[in-house]
Parts: sequence; structure tokens; C-alpha cells
Amino acid sequence: MASIIQVHDLTKVYRTYRKQSGFWGSIKGLVHRRYDQTEAVRRISFDIEEGELVGFMGPNGAGKTTTLKMLSGLLYPSSGSASVLGHVPWERHDDYRRRFALLLGQKNQLWWDLPARESLALNAKIYGIPDEQWRKTVGEMSDMLDVTDKLDIMVRELSLGERMKMELIASLLHQPQVLFLDEPTIGLDVISQKTVRDFLKHLNKTKGTTIILTSHYMADIQELCRRVMIIDHGKLFYDGDLQGILDQFVDEKRINILIENPPETLPEAYQNIGHIESYTDGKLQIRVKRKEVIQASKSLLDMLPIADLNIEEVPIEEVIRQIYSNNEEK
Repeated sequence: MASIIQVHDLTKVYRTYRKQSGFWGSIKGLVHRRYDQTEAVRRISFDIEEGELVGFMGPNGAGKTTTLKMLSGLLYPSSGSASVLGHVPWERHDDYRRRFALLLGQKNQLWWDLPARESLALNAKIYGIPDEQWRKTVGEMSDMLDVTDKLDIMVRELSLGERMKMELIASLLHQPQVLFLDEPTIGLDVISQKTVRDFLKHLNKTKGTTIILTSHYMADIQELCRRVMIIDHGKLFYDGDLQGILDQFVDEKRINILIENPPETLPEAYQNIGHIESYTDGKLQIRVKRKEVIQASKSLLDMLPIADLNIEEVPIEEVIRQIYSNNEEK
């Protein structure tokens, strides 16, 4: 497949005025201003093929939203280049604007004082979508998102989950080829989160919509995205399979053990096998190096009567937290 999103050395630098405190600080600012420069995005490069669903991860302030805003044409980059669907995003050609959509989880695009259906009708008029087409699209999507009975309620009276679903419908009215989603499930309950995830999965599978998704919820990333990109301090430092994060950043596995007739304290020999994470009521969690898992398991079985033993990967969300923490310390 061809790459429909191409990004090369994309950089965004913000220049902000640093005001000195107090009245005299304001007076000095009139004569001599001090500015700080912040690199929100630093020379990131990647290609995304048609039909991919990519997770874009990073801590708050990492540069995720800034990147999506540049790719949607809302921001001009300081340097670098990008092409989406053959267009330079910040040139804002009409043809491009009709072929992508951006949904910001904390921004509203629907009119609060109108019923959701009328807001959607207004959006359809803006895009020049025939009545029959947009009504059919709204009917299908509202049924899938389970909000059909909410279409005639004022947007301001909808719950957060219902409003986010309506915002998603509004973003997809014109059937975009590329969809940029920034925290689409933020603040939603677990049922609404799953509904939105199922909807996006169906959209990607049936329509072939290319989706870039940012989210702090690992369930979103794990369930939807085969490929993830991790950005921190404006720099892209991982681009690959989700499983590859474990292979690249984690050299350990976790062994969970249930001990029969457990002693109050573990023998010192257990301490030498690996890093003990917890030991309560006969339940032991211990981390060992990947290459030592088999030998460690054998040693544990030989030492004490064990009722159950299983080996698992370190949870991916724990790994991501550790990656963020390590980068913060650098």
C-alpha cells in the first residue's frame, strides 16, 4: 500500500513571552522583553499507509496534539514537511479539508443550544452533503453508537459520553479518508469507551479509514492499534508493534506463584532468584530476566510445595509508565 501520510523532520517551536512579576516588571517588559522557546515537536519523521490504525502515545505535553494540529492544517510548522492525501496540510486546500476530520476530545464542534440532529444537519450543509445521504449516515452511526434516541435533545443537555458520540458522528458525516482522534474516550465510562472502540474498529475495517489515535487509556491502544508511536519531549523515540515495546524496553518477565502452607517469611534463597515484587498470603510475585525464566521456575518448584505457577509479560501500561519516567529523568 502507498503511504498517504508522510512526515519528514516536522518541527514546531513556540515563542512565549516571560513577564517579570510586579508593576516594575510590566514597565520593563515594555522596553525589553524576554522570550522562551519551547520545542513542542522536534524533527519527527514517519509514514502511514492507507487503512492503518496507529496509536500515538506520550505523556501530557509530549507534542501529540501539536502534531495532529499540524497534520490537520491548524498550525504551521517551524520547519520540516508533511503530506497527507497528496496535500500540504497547512495550505488548507478545499479538497483536503473535505477528505479528513479532526476530533479533539476536549473541544466541541456542535452547537450547544441546538438539538444534536440540527447541529448535524448544519454540518451537513457546510459540507454540501445531500439530505438523503447525511440522514442515512446519521441513522447508521447513531444506531451503532446507541444514541438514536438522543438526536433530538439539546447538545448541552447530553451526558459527556453521549456528546462525544455525537461529536464523532459529526466528524464522520462527510466520510473522511483520514481521521485524527485526540483523546476520543477521555472521561467516558467503561461501557461508552468500549462502544466507541468497537465503532472505530468497524469503521477502519469496513471503510478502510486511516486513523491516528492519541489516548492515555491503554485499553484503547491495545484493542485498536497494531502499530504505536511514542513521543516525549517533542521527539519520536519508538515506532513499531505494541509487542515490540516489551521486546525493546523490558528484559524481564513476571512469575506468579501460589504456595501451599506458606511460611510467614520467604527463605533467603528466594531473594536470590529475582526481584520480589510482593508476597502476601502465600501469593508471590517475582521478576526474573527473560533468559532465566525456565531455570528460575524450576528452582522455585524445587524449594517449596507450589499449588500454582504462571508466567506472564510485565503489563504494557506499567512498561509505558516506566518509559515516560525514564525520559523525564534524562
